[in-house]
Amino acid sequence: MAAPLLIEARGLHTYYGQSHILRGIDFHVARGETIGLMGRNGMGKSTLLKTLVGLVRPRTGSVQVMGQDMTRRPTYEIAQAGVAYVPEGRGIFGNLSVVENLRMAARPGSRGQRDWTYERVLETFPRLAERLAHGGQQLSGGEQQMLTIGRALMTNPDVLILDEATEGLAPLIAREIWRICAVIRESGISTVIVDKNWKHVTQLTNRNLILVKGEVVFSGTSDELRAHPEVLAQHLGV
Repeated sequence: MAAPLLIEARGLHTYYGQSHILRGIDFHVARGETIGLMGRNGMGKSTLLKTLVGLVRPRTGSVQVMGQDMTRRPTYEIAQAGVAYVPEGRGIFGNLSVVENLRMAARPGSRGQRDWTYERVLETFPRLAERLAHGGQQLSGGEQQMLTIGRALMTNPDVLILDEATEGLAPLIAREIWRICAVIRESGISTVIVDKNWKHVTQLTNRNLILVKGEVVFSGTSDELRAHPEVLAQHLGV
C-alpha cells in the first residue's frame, strides 16, 4: 500500500503580478519521503515552496495538507497542520538568544508527537549547545542555519522544507548540515530539500524534481537522475 500523502498540490499556477512563475505544477510528498527540488536560479523552486506553505497564493490549483484543503488558508494554519519551513535567508530572531529562539517554537506535532525535544535538538546540533546565551545576530551563517533548522524541528513537523540548505556556507559547515539532514531523514520526518549541490542532495533523496521556467521537466529517483547525465548538463549545468 502506498504511503499516505502529507502534501498534495495539483495544477498550481502562481504569478507575481503579471509574471507567470508556476505553470501547472503537480507536486506531492508522502510520509517518510525525502525529495530534492532542483533547477537553476529563477526557475520557480522558492515560489513553489512558498505556495505550498501559503506565503504566496496560487491563481489556480490546490494544495492539500494531511488531506485538508489548505489552498487559501493562512501560513500559521499550514504550520499547525505539520509543515515546517526553513526559508532562504534563515529568518531567525537576531535579538533573541539561541535558547529563546528554540524554546519559543516548542510544541507537539499535529499528531501529538513530541519526538524532537529541546535536549534532542542540542544533542543533534552540538555547536548550538555551546552558544546558548548568544544572540541570533552573534552567530555565524552556519550556526544561524543550524538554529533555523533546530527551531523548525522543535515544532515536531511531519514535513520539513529546506530552501537553499547550504547556500553560502563553508564546506565544513555544509557537511555538518548534510549530516543533520540525514539524521532528520532517519527520524522519519518527510523532507523537501532545495540545494545547488545535486550530488549531496541525491545521496539523501528518494525522488528528485527539476524545474525549468515553472514546469517539471524531470521527476525520478536519484539513480534515475544519475543515469541521465545529459539531464544534469542541460538543466543544472553540471
